[in-house]
Amino acid sequence: MGKIIVLGQMEGSQVSRISLEALSGARQLAAATGHTVLAALFGPGDPPEQLAGADIAEIIRLPNAELADYSPDHYVAAAEALIAAEQPELLVTGHSYQIRDWLPRLAARLGRPLISDCIGVRDAGAGRWVRPVFQGKISADVQTSPGLVLVSFQSGTYRADELGSGSPTVRTVPVDLSAVESRLQREEKFQEAKGAVDLSRAERIVAVGRGIGEEENLQLAHDLAKALGAEVGSSRPVVDYGWLDHDRQVGSSGQTVSPKLYLALGISGAIQHQVGMKNAGCIVAINKDANAPIFEIADYGIVGDLFDYVPALIKALHAR
Repeated sequence: MGKIIVLGQMEGSQVSRISLEALSGARQLAAATGHTVLAALFGPGDPPEQLAGADIAEIIRLPNAELADYSPDHYVAAAEALIAAEQPELLVTGHSYQIRDWLPRLAARLGRPLISDCIGVRDAGAGRWVRPVFQGKISADVQTSPGLVLVSFQSGTYRADELGSGSPTVRTVPVDLSAVESRLQREEKFQEAKGAVDLSRAERIVAVGRGIGEEENLQLAHDLAKALGAEVGSSRPVVDYGWLDHDRQVGSSGQTVSPKLYLALGISGAIQHQVGMKNAGCIVAINKDANAPIFEIADYGIVGDLFDYVPALIKALHAR
């Protein structure tokens, strides 16, 4: 029985959402391959409560002081030592800015394949992975050879709330980083632009497409979102028209989301949009076109005019 090690990325004292999604994905891979799942955390401190009850075998701590803050040279050396000690079949993580920076260095040092920005698995046992190419216009299957594979999953590929219940043990793996010299000067951590919307954290999203007709009609979506306690998202045409900012766009050239509820208003559902929202817990679509691709993945669909149904839905929500 092999091992899957998930590299946990921290946001302050908490494990990041994208890391919890990666853990959820690793559990699904383990179910298909029979491997065990271990979470690895860099830096001193006790494991966050988020992992204490997760359905994983172990939490591995690398408590070196050199790993308290991000340092690509130290991260690469620590991960290399961890892999040498544990001999995993897979090293899994969420696809973030930091991962883009240092994981390719680790893959090059190990001489092993890295499947970055992965959006699915065709056959984990056979090493067939799915990732977007040509700016998300198509998805390609990538075949890997036997042996260690490094995989980073795109945000929203798996659901963070599907970790299951368990009682993982905690173990410390000592690594010697005293000889590692950091070649980079640390500066302020990257932050998204002020006011940017992180739709990946939203539990409910009301998304609009070109079927909304004109910019003035967006107020209907905002009213519904307010009634639902949701964020407003959109397909690319709405952003191209200049009606909403790009940080509201869902899809291959926007954000990837996995909310509990995704309500698509007037969205046809082209593959570029589906890539960004297909893992939502419940997809509800309203569209006049009965042949719209969005209905192929929707859990509930209404073939009709959104201007007939949305006001009635808002009224019903206010009447609760």
